[in-house]
Amino acid sequence: MTKLTTKLLLERGLPKSTQLRNLNTLNLSKLHLKSQDLDQELFGQLENLEELDLSDNLINKVPDGLKLPCLRVLNCSNNQLEDVTSLQQFSHLEQLFFEDNLYVTVCDNYKVMYLLPNLLRLNNKDVRSQANHVRLVNTIELTRRVHAHWEKTYRKQLPQTLSAASIKPIAGKFVKSAILEVKYGPSSLKDFTKWRVKQIAEELIASLLSPKEEVKEKDAAGGDKVQALPVLRSPSKKKQISGIEFSKASPSKKPHPHHSPVPVSPVSKRSVHLRNLSRRCNQVPGSSEDCNQNEMAASIQNIPRKSETPQHRKHSQQTAKRSRQGLSEEEPLTKTARALQAGGQLHHGKKDLSTVPRKNGKNKEVIHLEPLHFLQSHSRENSREDFKTQLWSCAFQPCLGDSFGKESVTVATCGGDSVCVIDCETGKVLKKYKVAKEEFFSVAWTCLSMVDTEGQRRKFNVLAAAGRLGIVKLIHVKANFCYGEIKAHKKPISVLCFSPTQETFLFTGSYDKRIILWNIGVPDRDYNFKASQLLTLETCSTPLRMSLVPACPERYLLAACENGCFAWEIGLEKREGRRLFDFEFQFPIYEKKDKDNDFHLVDGLAFLNQDLVVSKSCMQGSLYLWSWTRSLKAQEKKNSKRINAAILAELQWSDTELPYLTLSTCPEQQHVFCGDEKGRVWVYDLNHHTQKKPFDEGKMAPSQILSWPSLTIKGQKQVNEIMINNVTVDPAFKYLVALTDQNIVAIWKII
Repeated sequence: MTKLTTKLLLERGLPKSTQLRNLNTLNLSKLHLKSQDLDQELFGQLENLEELDLSDNLINKVPDGLKLPCLRVLNCSNNQLEDVTSLQQFSHLEQLFFEDNLYVTVCDNYKVMYLLPNLLRLNNKDVRSQANHVRLVNTIELTRRVHAHWEKTYRKQLPQTLSAASIKPIAGKFVKSAILEVKYGPSSLKDFTKWRVKQIAEELIASLLSPKEEVKEKDAAGGDKVQALPVLRSPSKKKQISGIEFSKASPSKKPHPHHSPVPVSPVSKRSVHLRNLSRRCNQVPGSSEDCNQNEMAASIQNIPRKSETPQHRKHSQQTAKRSRQGLSEEEPLTKTARALQAGGQLHHGKKDLSTVPRKNGKNKEVIHLEPLHFLQSHSRENSREDFKTQLWSCAFQPCLGDSFGKESVTVATCGGDSVCVIDCETGKVLKKYKVAKEEFFSVAWTCLSMVDTEGQRRKFNVLAAAGRLGIVKLIHVKANFCYGEIKAHKKPISVLCFSPTQETFLFTGSYDKRIILWNIGVPDRDYNFKASQLLTLETCSTPLRMSLVPACPERYLLAACENGCFAWEIGLEKREGRRLFDFEFQFPIYEKKDKDNDFHLVDGLAFLNQDLVVSKSCMQGSLYLWSWTRSLKAQEKKNSKRINAAILAELQWSDTELPYLTLSTCPEQQHVFCGDEKGRVWVYDLNHHTQKKPFDEGKMAPSQILSWPSLTIKGQKQVNEIMINNVTVDPAFKYLVALTDQNIVAIWKII
């Protein structure tokens, strides 16, 4: 036992007389240990050790030969691990933690699941189902493909007399060829696949020289079943950082005097520091039943947000809220993240429904909403004190063709480094996908048809998510699998939009001042897909919201941008692959003069029906309801690109200067919703609005205003001064979901 290790044990309170062999747990965290400090002689005496904590050290590899036959729990979090294959020596390991290791990738997660036969939980996520799939299904399929590659190309090259010397040249070529040619699964698991292919190929060569070592057993039908041979060796791993190039600079752009294209989140008096609102995901009771088991944990490198001086707070509030920091690779996570639980109890008061009289609305009935769930599901590193992560986009999952008549109660939300899929009825987080150092700004759904292993064409929902990194993640939610990514832009992606008629057509809007139309293709049974770029639309500024015109979705795209509202012809029959806008819509707010402000920023846009559009400009204090067709008719007379929007009504809204408070519509119920800087949701019932009325200079009052309920922690501290960034309702008009700037997903039930 080295002097260093002896000293460390004494510092941990271990009496000199204590016999090491009787130790069950040992905590060696935060001691700046390196790999060479883990003395084999010392650990050889810990024959009954069951739990070992090596977190918060400088270990780059767990040394071989530590001889811990009873070890069941190992914590290697926050180290510098580069190779995880040495962990196979702990064959009885049941729980493993290695979060916050910069060089550990998704492929390493798969490696440890394969190498550790008794592993139950990885980074506190139940991985039994996933691990069984890796050890059995994955191995069987890779073995079949490697053997097929051997039979097709190399078996005929074998000499008549087999020996190590005669087979060596062929073996070397075969192993290299197999690594290059045998493919299976998504590209994100390419390194793991190569690692396993090399092992299987080497085992095949070894079996030729020692055929008696191949283990066989009888299957249920009486035939022979080849059992997977043990791992012969583990190749060394090169240093890598999850496939992300850190050399790329953060998106930069000459700042506008009044609104930054890459805004920074303000730290203002709205920031509150409350404790115990929500429990950590890994502390939720019964979470193993609530969550899908085919999940794995991600390595997350947290980058703290930059603080702002008091002098900059007012400017930041008036110009921008979005924080643009962080970069890294992606992994699915899952846990129930409900805030309404013991130990972190969140209470809501009565249904706080303040209603404002609506002009000419005497016979209108307000909608009644019951506060249902308030979730802190996007916390960075699952911190219960994270009230700074801002949530930006939410969208309800569409119902599949075979689910006709069923209502969608599942909503996808994004913010910070994660995307969550939430059941609105139960408040459970069904899926959670995290990308270290990412900040997601937009999510969008589409429905694709894929041919399964039985040759049957089946529909499935795909969720696209993108943000700070400029990369679109494509997630097969039901399979709980991120099957691919599209490196769409070099700068952050601000908004996503799928075509309602062409399910594979995805529009991506970016801070590089472009909107790109992609054909994301349909993945095959092995999740291989090919995305292609079809069209590029020049925007002159950052697009913030997009919508295809419902009456002609194959022809026109409408976008709200930082310097106005524009429309493009998107028909692919034209040969131009890069296009400028065709129309720019003008609004009365543009005529407002202010030397300190620019009123051309349009940050809200949505269609209410086939013709009516609702839009909002920053600092407008209202929403415009205008007609698409009437506007185009006026353009035909003037023959000009700049046309006045045919405004039918102006809807009263909050008098705020804060941008990026997004509006939404429910076409099925002819309702408009928009949150504000005080945690309120403004509701407009336009069912009986007539388009024949001329534009009235007065503002139409909302049908009602939904106020933020009284939320407290254990009846003591309140959660208030909330800002609603986004709000949406499901098509069946059963749930209203609001996203806040304080990491709270609020769900109301419409009753």
